[in-house]
Amino acid sequence: MKPTVAPFPAARLRRTRVSPAIRGLVRENTLTTDDLIWPVFVRDGEGIVEPVVSMPGVVRRSVDKIAEAAVEAQALGIPAICLFPYTDPALKTEDCAEAWNPDNLCNRAIRAIKAVAPEIAVMTDVALDPYNINGHDGFVVDGEILNDETVEALVKMTLAQAEAGADIIGPSDMMDGRIAAMRSGLEQGGHRNVSILSYSAKYASGFYGPFRDAVGASGALKGDKKTYQMDPGNSDEALRLVERDLQEGADMVMVKPGIAYLDICHRVKTTFGTPTFAYQVSGEYAMIQAAAQNGWINGEQVMLESLLAFKRAGCDGILTYFAPETARILNG
Repeated sequence: MKPTVAPFPAARLRRTRVSPAIRGLVRENTLTTDDLIWPVFVRDGEGIVEPVVSMPGVVRRSVDKIAEAAVEAQALGIPAICLFPYTDPALKTEDCAEAWNPDNLCNRAIRAIKAVAPEIAVMTDVALDPYNINGHDGFVVDGEILNDETVEALVKMTLAQAEAGADIIGPSDMMDGRIAAMRSGLEQGGHRNVSILSYSAKYASGFYGPFRDAVGASGALKGDKKTYQMDPGNSDEALRLVERDLQEGADMVMVKPGIAYLDICHRVKTTFGTPTFAYQVSGEYAMIQAAAQNGWINGEQVMLESLLAFKRAGCDGILTYFAPETARILNG
């Protein structure tokens, strides 16, 4: 599209900025509560709300408190909540069997949410790192992260979450072929209406540090994840990964991290026209919070501006720890 503009003074582009009413009429992108997915951290115990030091304002909640948070989210109009477990280190093993335990933290939290906030969509994380003594998203043998064996385990994990009542499966592992295997497992298991929101373009990023604190993985990780997560220097590869996941049965795709990868969000949306999401990850959240707490920026303004940037790039929605605060502001 080539814009047509009359010569000055017939065209004074400031005319459409003269008042809040006119600015609202011509605004190209808007942020609503429908754009928000709220990531939350669940831990064992009862009545627990435990701060995550490296993520000001974010907490770990016991299952009962997760249920309360879901009621709050539903009341705010947030359409979806995404669960991440803080697993007891004693349950972390090399075989990662806790990942598909029907009564693990995530599956108990899914059932608790559905009992009190049935209208909210529950999204889960599918990867072995919360249950792996090595801290990796897949099985580790002699320093190698095994692909095909990991995929088999991820299918078992997916089916356990679907049985618990998950609405959206979020594979974040970056193993090859996992979407086809999960989709086949869901179809054969009678879970035809369960969606897959694939972490299709997940980069090996330095922005994940606070998240690893939140799920207790910081000390567990041996080595790095560069053999399965994407190289930050690549963008064409992201399109190949997205296309593959869509062909294998993904309903929606995600780019992670967010702000530093808005070009990828835009390329994915314009190339495929598929529902596209981004994750405003822990490091991005923590930087905004830290600067705001130091008085260096207007935290509320930057929060909303950062989220609107995702919409401008073409995203249909954003996973963000700012979801409740943003929803309160948008709801007036």
